[in-house]
Amino acid sequence: MTTAWMYILECADGSYYVGSTRDLERRLRQHADGEGAAYTRRRRPVRVVFSQPFERVDEAYYFEKQVQGWSRAKRKALVEGRFSLLPELSRNARNRDQSSDG
Repeated sequence: MTTAWMYILECADGSYYVGSTRDLERRLRQHADGEGAAYTRRRRPVRVVFSQPFERVDEAYYFEKQVQGWSRAKRKALVEGRFSLLPELSRNARNRDQSSDG
């Protein structure tokens, strides 16, 4: 049984917004009406480009926070369903971080 959702919106400026909710339809309506997050209010219209159901609210929230930390390229791969790229995009980010330490 689905009790929560993690979702990604694409904003009018091409940016992504990542969120989670118990009621996806209601939350998407809020974003569209300018009653959602301040981020999306300034970047309307928005459209949902990815959503994933979860059985527990804490799982949806955890995945939301995880994806919020991802690069744009990794989020785009998720949105496009190119799941095989996700590990490589994670390695690329780690390699960039390590090379900037020196």
